Amino acid sequence: MMTGVVAFNEAVLHVRVSGIEEREKWIDVVIDTGFNGFLTLPAAFITDLMLPYVGSTRATLADSNEVAMDVFEATVDWNQQQRNVLVLSTDGVPLVGMSMLSGHRVILDVEEGGSVTIEALS
Repeated sequence: MMTGVVAFNEAVLHVRVSGIEEREKWIDVVIDTGFNGFLTLPAAFITDLMLPYVGSTRATLADSNEVAMDVFEATVDWNQQQRNVLVLSTDGVPLVGMSMLSGHRVILDVEEGGSVTIEALS
Protein backbone atom coordinates (compact mmCIF):
# COMPACT_ATOMS: atom_id res chain seq x y z
CA MET A 1 0.00 0.00 0.00
CA MET A 2 1.11 3.54 -0.77
CA THR A 3 -0.12 6.71 0.86
CA GLY A 4 -0.15 10.38 -0.01
CA VAL A 5 -2.07 13.54 0.73
CA VAL A 6 -4.54 15.89 -0.92
CA ALA A 7 -2.98 19.35 -1.24
CA PHE A 8 -4.53 22.27 -3.11
CA ASN A 9 -7.16 19.90 -4.59
CA GLU A 10 -4.50 17.56 -6.01
CA ALA A 11 -3.77 13.98 -4.95
CA VAL A 12 -0.02 13.89 -4.31
CA LEU A 13 2.30 10.92 -3.78
CA HIS A 14 5.98 10.93 -2.82
CA VAL A 15 7.81 8.33 -4.97
CA ARG A 16 11.41 7.35 -5.67
CA VAL A 17 12.46 7.46 -9.31
CA SER A 18 15.78 5.94 -10.40
CA GLY A 19 17.90 6.33 -13.48
CA ILE A 20 21.25 4.96 -14.53
CA GLU A 21 24.40 4.85 -12.39
CA GLU A 22 22.21 4.44 -9.29
CA ARG A 23 20.95 8.01 -9.54
CA GLU A 24 17.66 8.53 -7.74
CA LYS A 25 15.31 11.27 -6.61
CA TRP A 26 12.30 11.38 -4.33
CA ILE A 27 9.65 13.27 -6.26
CA ASP A 28 6.16 14.51 -5.47
CA VAL A 29 3.83 13.40 -8.26
CA VAL A 30 0.20 14.35 -8.88
CA ILE A 31 -2.34 11.70 -9.84
CA ASP A 32 -3.87 12.60 -13.22
CA THR A 33 -6.68 10.26 -14.31
CA GLY A 34 -6.86 12.11 -17.63
CA PHE A 35 -3.30 11.00 -18.50
CA ASN A 36 -3.17 7.45 -19.86
CA GLY A 37 0.62 7.03 -19.64
CA PHE A 38 2.83 6.09 -16.70
CA LEU A 39 4.75 9.19 -15.62
CA THR A 40 5.73 12.69 -16.71
CA LEU A 41 8.81 14.49 -15.43
CA PRO A 42 10.38 17.89 -16.10
CA ALA A 43 13.46 17.85 -18.33
CA ALA A 44 15.71 18.90 -15.43
CA PHE A 45 14.77 15.76 -13.45
CA ILE A 46 15.34 13.59 -16.51
CA THR A 47 18.80 15.11 -16.98
CA ASP A 48 19.69 14.75 -13.26
CA LEU A 49 18.69 11.08 -13.30
CA MET A 50 20.42 10.46 -16.64
CA LEU A 51 17.34 8.61 -17.91
CA PRO A 52 17.95 6.73 -21.15
CA TYR A 53 16.19 8.17 -24.20
CA VAL A 54 13.75 5.74 -25.84
CA GLY A 55 12.30 7.87 -28.66
CA SER A 56 9.48 10.30 -29.22
CA THR A 57 5.72 10.08 -29.41
CA ARG A 58 2.74 12.27 -30.24
CA ALA A 59 0.46 13.16 -27.34
CA THR A 60 -2.87 14.95 -27.12
CA LEU A 61 -2.98 17.46 -24.27
CA ALA A 62 -6.03 18.39 -22.16
CA ASP A 63 -6.60 21.44 -24.39
CA SER A 64 -6.78 19.09 -27.45
CA ASN A 65 -3.45 20.28 -28.86
CA GLU A 66 -1.24 17.51 -30.22
CA VAL A 67 2.47 17.76 -29.44
CA ALA A 68 5.62 15.70 -29.89
CA MET A 69 7.14 14.51 -26.61
CA ASP A 70 10.44 12.82 -25.80
CA VAL A 71 10.17 9.42 -24.10
CA PHE A 72 12.63 8.08 -21.53
CA GLU A 73 12.85 5.00 -19.31
CA ALA A 74 13.00 5.05 -15.50
CA THR A 75 12.54 2.74 -12.55
CA VAL A 76 9.89 3.73 -10.01
CA ASP A 77 9.40 2.29 -6.53
CA TRP A 78 5.69 1.56 -6.70
CA ASN A 79 3.71 -0.25 -4.04
CA GLN A 80 6.83 -1.98 -2.65
CA GLN A 81 7.98 -3.11 -6.11
CA GLN A 82 10.33 -1.63 -8.69
CA ARG A 83 8.67 -0.96 -12.02
CA ASN A 84 10.38 0.00 -15.26
CA VAL A 85 8.18 2.63 -16.88
CA LEU A 86 8.11 5.07 -19.77
CA VAL A 87 8.49 8.73 -18.84
CA LEU A 88 7.32 11.67 -20.95
CA SER A 89 9.33 14.86 -20.71
CA THR A 90 7.12 17.88 -19.88
CA ASP A 91 7.40 21.41 -18.60
CA GLY A 92 4.73 20.90 -15.93
CA VAL A 93 4.54 19.21 -12.57
CA PRO A 94 5.33 15.49 -12.42
CA LEU A 95 2.23 13.39 -13.11
CA VAL A 96 1.29 9.76 -12.52
CA GLY A 97 -1.17 8.43 -15.08
CA MET A 98 -3.59 5.58 -15.50
CA SER A 99 -0.98 3.11 -16.84
CA MET A 100 0.85 3.37 -13.50
CA LEU A 101 -2.42 3.03 -11.58
CA SER A 102 -3.59 0.00 -13.56
CA GLY A 103 -4.25 -2.97 -11.27
CA HIS A 104 -4.61 -0.75 -8.20
CA ARG A 105 -7.41 0.77 -6.11
CA VAL A 106 -7.17 4.50 -5.47
CA ILE A 107 -8.97 5.91 -2.43
CA LEU A 108 -9.12 9.69 -1.97
CA ASP A 109 -10.43 11.77 0.92
CA VAL A 110 -10.89 14.90 -1.15
CA GLU A 111 -10.34 17.70 1.35
CA GLU A 112 -7.24 19.70 2.18
CA GLY A 113 -4.88 17.33 3.99
CA GLY A 114 -7.06 14.33 3.12
CA SER A 115 -5.51 10.92 2.67
CA VAL A 116 -4.58 9.26 -0.62
CA THR A 117 -4.31 5.48 -0.54
CA ILE A 118 -3.20 3.21 -3.39
CA GLU A 119 -3.36 -0.54 -2.96
CA ALA A 120 -2.89 -3.44 -5.33
CA LEU A 121 -6.03 -5.26 -6.45
CA SER A 122 -6.15 -8.96 -5.58
